[in-house]
Amino acid sequence: MSTEETIFTKIIKKEIPASIVYEDDESIAFLDINPVSKGHTLLITKDPHPWMTDIPDDLIGRTFIKAKKLMIVMKEAIGCDYVQLTITGTDVPHFHIHLIPRYFDDSLISWPKTEYESPEEKENYISKIKNALK
Repeated sequence: MSTEETIFTKIIKKEIPASIVYEDDESIAFLDINPVSKGHTLLITKDPHPWMTDIPDDLIGRTFIKAKKLMIVMKEAIGCDYVQLTITGTDVPHFHIHLIPRYFDDSLISWPKTEYESPEEKENYISKIKNALK
């Protein structure tokens, strides 16, 4: 658990305003102040963990169930084609899920692409991941 004060902990404590769309005992969802699209929402745990890997499994499971419910509600309420989930974790050291309303014709740029330099390099990455899973 992080003890660092962030903008998110200030929102949780109601020390600064936020456009809250959902709140319960362990999480809060609010509109992003720099939205990618209208309705762009952040879902955070009130228990401040810097990375997804720091969150207890039971809490992360419940958080993703809430994200799924928000996705369904947002799609219906906003009329978007789908809701993209994004987890980057580098802008605020407090785990958060971006829920971004998307449209099939919105022209938003997706992830940049890269290529493996060779089949051997690709196999090397496969081996690294498989070995780490053992």
